[in-house]
Amino acid sequence: MEEDEPELEAGLEAALELAPAVQAAIEQVFPSQDPLDRADFNAVEYINALFPTEQSLANIDEVVNKIRLKIRRLDDNIRTVVRGQTNVGQDGRQALEEAQKAIQQLFGKIKDIKDKAEKSEQMVKEITRDIKQLDHAKRHLTTSITTLNHLHMLAGGVDSLEAMTRRRQYGEVANLLQGVVNVLEHFNKYMGIPQIRQLSERVKAAQSELGQQILADFEEAFPSQGTKRTGGPSNVLRDACLVANVLDPRIKQEIIKKFIKQHLSEYLVLFQENQDVAWLDKIDRRYAWIKRQLVDYEEKYGRMFPAEWCMTERIAVEFCHVTRAELSKIMRTRAKEIEVKLLLFAIQRTTNFEGLLAKRFSGCTLADGTVKKPEVPPPSTNPFLEDETGAETDEIVIEKSDTDKPKKPKVPDNPFHGIVSKCFEPHLYVYIESQDKNLGELIDRFVADFKAQGPPKPNVDEGGAVLPSCADLFVYYKKCMVQCSQLSTGEPMIALTTIFQKYLREYAWKILSGNLPKTTSSSGGLTITSLLKEKEGSEVAKFTLEELCLICSILSTAEYCLATTQQLEEKLKEKVDASLMERINLTGEMDTFSIVISNSIQLLVQDLDAACDPALTAMSKMQWQNVEHVGDQSPYVTSVILHIKQNVPIIRDNLASTRKYFTQFCIKFANSFIPKFINHLFKCKPISMVGAEQLLLDTHSLKMVLLDLPSIGSQVVRKAPASYTKIVVKGMTRAEMILKVVMAPHEPPVVFVDNYIKLLADCSTDTFQKILDMKGLKRSEQSSMLDLFRLRLPAPPPGGDSTSSLSLSAPTPEQESSRIRKLEKLIKKRL
Repeated sequence: MEEDEPELEAGLEAALELAPAVQAAIEQVFPSQDPLDRADFNAVEYINALFPTEQSLANIDEVVNKIRLKIRRLDDNIRTVVRGQTNVGQDGRQALEEAQKAIQQLFGKIKDIKDKAEKSEQMVKEITRDIKQLDHAKRHLTTSITTLNHLHMLAGGVDSLEAMTRRRQYGEVANLLQGVVNVLEHFNKYMGIPQIRQLSERVKAAQSELGQQILADFEEAFPSQGTKRTGGPSNVLRDACLVANVLDPRIKQEIIKKFIKQHLSEYLVLFQENQDVAWLDKIDRRYAWIKRQLVDYEEKYGRMFPAEWCMTERIAVEFCHVTRAELSKIMRTRAKEIEVKLLLFAIQRTTNFEGLLAKRFSGCTLADGTVKKPEVPPPSTNPFLEDETGAETDEIVIEKSDTDKPKKPKVPDNPFHGIVSKCFEPHLYVYIESQDKNLGELIDRFVADFKAQGPPKPNVDEGGAVLPSCADLFVYYKKCMVQCSQLSTGEPMIALTTIFQKYLREYAWKILSGNLPKTTSSSGGLTITSLLKEKEGSEVAKFTLEELCLICSILSTAEYCLATTQQLEEKLKEKVDASLMERINLTGEMDTFSIVISNSIQLLVQDLDAACDPALTAMSKMQWQNVEHVGDQSPYVTSVILHIKQNVPIIRDNLASTRKYFTQFCIKFANSFIPKFINHLFKCKPISMVGAEQLLLDTHSLKMVLLDLPSIGSQVVRKAPASYTKIVVKGMTRAEMILKVVMAPHEPPVVFVDNYIKLLADCSTDTFQKILDMKGLKRSEQSSMLDLFRLRLPAPPPGGDSTSSLSLSAPTPEQESSRIRKLEKLIKKRL
């Protein structure tokens, strides 16, 4: 037993360790601030709290008594609770038995209520059984009465219908027949009854008899052979048409077909293929005849046929089909006699007639049977797109800012378009060949006029004038396009587009490129012989004022043609069928005009570039090592500026309407002149310190003139485009850096090489060699300098470009401009 006591105590202590969740629940149910109730109670800490000091041990007896008192109270509470739980089991069993008895009693009451409800339901059914029988009887009686009434109406209606049919009382029959048909629909489910089936067969027989009788009446009134009846339409036939609306639709179609055939029989006789009036030159008589017939029909028969039959439109449509077939047949027979004027005359009259039909009729009787209401297109924003009424004589107005605007939606054609004129499409090759010939003659006339009248006179106030022949060409193009679109929107439009392309190219080469002035110098300037003979201030062969104006006029004309050709392509795509749109492409012709523009700009650049060549040659021939002092800008700079001030204002004023191409001219000139200037700069060797300072001043003067090039000589000062300014600053800054390197002392060599790499950011040994030549160093010194230069070159980063990395260390243009200003002040002090 003594050995088991420690185990029992350990078990009790372990039993007292509750789970955290249980402990939390106890604290929530029985909240307490007593340290003895805490789960982590520590006896040592509790005793230390009671006796913090030695002096507090004097009250130990009092504390022990309080604890004992608390223990006795806890024992009493535990004892009371244990005694209270003694009878809990017995009380629970008793409460369970009482609950079961209550449930049994409740179940019995529910069963009694259910039995009473079933008895009540049975009683209600017995009460309402008679009412339901009365409801069914009433419904059946109502149905029987209605059916009998319908049967009476049907029987009487059939008898009346047969009697009225025999007496041809079509007015009464029209109303009665529709009612009989409607009543008969109620007996569809009773067709098994013999009497009902017999009535249905009598109705069908009456309908068949009516149809045959009405057709016979119309045949009698309008016989297929012979002349028409002299009398007007009778009321009997008018009522018969109302009956035909109720009968089988085939009866109505047969009446319409026979009437229209008889009405157009005279037309087939008058305009037979062998008649003189049948040919195209008298096509107006065909349309005049049908107009008279339609008026005659309206007067005589307009009230005989119901309005929803659209008989007037049906006659016109059938006339169009017959006319197209007759014209096709006669044109195949006499194809060799068709001329362009005759063909256009016939097409014009035919399209006018089709337009008249569209204004008069809705087109509801055409093959599709439906006519969509055309949507009103939004206002046009394309200057090339004008109202086609009178478009043959209107000029095409081009606005540069409108080329990117959305194009006008295609206006829906009238429903009668092509109903007759389609027959002319197989013969449109005559028209296409004629336009090919006419355009060829037009181009030849343009060439002859240009040679006879000469280039356009200079007119600075109006800017670069567009050649008049350009507008004439596109006006003629538009006239042809409108005519052809009225004739056909299919393959003939593609053939016409091919003709347009052909003569656009011819205009570009014969009129524009063929009249550009020819240069006697090469693209790089004058020949070497002429350069050797040039002296300072001498004149070189260059374009005259008239030639400059001619080049600008051709450039403006090419730009006009480029923009108008783009709009022409859009318009052609709108006119042609959707399936053929991809075959219309004028990109090649637009590229041709772009080439003319580029060649014109290149000629202007070459002319100004060649004019500056003698001055640059004079610069390279000067003895720069003998310059003793720095003065104003050198004579060669003055010569370059003079040529720029002579040419650029003329070019700018003549290209006032095409500012973007004037900007291209400035950019191309800068890209051509600056590298050439640097190359001539390398030829200036050797150079002394003072000579380098003079060249630096000259370079800065040229830089300022080039920056002001777009607005030089203009009363209105405009800021130069950023793209142009960037090119000038970059190129001329390089020239200034070259001169700064030349001015730098070459001793010690390491400092000189590092300064070169820093200023020029150029790793080329050729450039470095040229710098050394400009400084006038001996070959031995140059060799050591080149070896040092190769050693001092920075290693390029992996995967990168050494040139791009070195360019980052180059001074900015702002820093260089400040250095130039300092140099200018130094020169002024010396002067």
